[in-house]
Amino acid sequence: MDLSALINSSACSVSFKAKNKREAIDGLAALAVRGGKTSGVSRKELSLALLERESQGSTGFGDEIAIPHARVSGLEEFVIFIAHAPKGVDYDSLDRKKVKLFFVILGPEDKPSEHIQILAALSRSLSGTTLKRELMTARTTEVMTELFLRHAGEKHEDVPGSMEKMKLMILILYIEDLIYNILEYFLEEGIEGATILDSSGMSKYVSNIPLFATFIGFMNEQKIHSNTILATIPADREDEIIKGIESITGNLDRNDGAMLMTLDLGVCKGTMKMM
Repeated sequence: MDLSALINSSACSVSFKAKNKREAIDGLAALAVRGGKTSGVSRKELSLALLERESQGSTGFGDEIAIPHARVSGLEEFVIFIAHAPKGVDYDSLDRKKVKLFFVILGPEDKPSEHIQILAALSRSLSGTTLKRELMTARTTEVMTELFLRHAGEKHEDVPGSMEKMKLMILILYIEDLIYNILEYFLEEGIEGATILDSSGMSKYVSNIPLFATFIGFMNEQKIHSNTILATIPADREDEIIKGIESITGNLDRNDGAMLMTLDLGVCKGTMKMM
């Protein structure tokens, strides 16, 4: 997902102020309207949409960051912007810290898949980078936007022509924590559906064979349970996607805990999209 075409610098702020969560949401809605891309949707409507999302659980995810987002009836295009509150705002964050950086996503009601991709791309842009610290030093919205885009993912152009050739990717993970990072990467790259199977490694069964019973204590407990992810990917993006996965798992030829393979598909009908 390319964020560079979506970020609205006119709605960004380097000096956002609010006393509490409700005031922050109203202020963020006002910034969205100021940005000029809300298609006539009022500040009140945007505020209500953000409040509705917050009622389902705080988007203050911790580490002084919040990602308020909502699907808004009547909105024709995505509105994405950043607001820095130097003094922080009490926002009911999960870690109870004040929020200093708001990343706001407002999207059309009928584009949930794109909304999810944007959330995933934004989350990955923030993960393991210096983006947060750099944005807090920005003195102008222009600098803020430039810093953000420097960390944003590259755009992948759609190739016109005949039906896309697909491959089946099979990814076996023995480290459960990796699965969430992999799925976040899939969403960012537009891989909108996958089947995840609970699976087991050989050690679970080998240790139950009487001949090998004395080796039970030597079996690596982490290798007993695994998750197997099945997903279809565009054949022409195979190398790129594998490289993206290895940025999470490490080099699969050198590290234990994961295995990946791809198979050519003679027939591919239907979809595993979530929505």
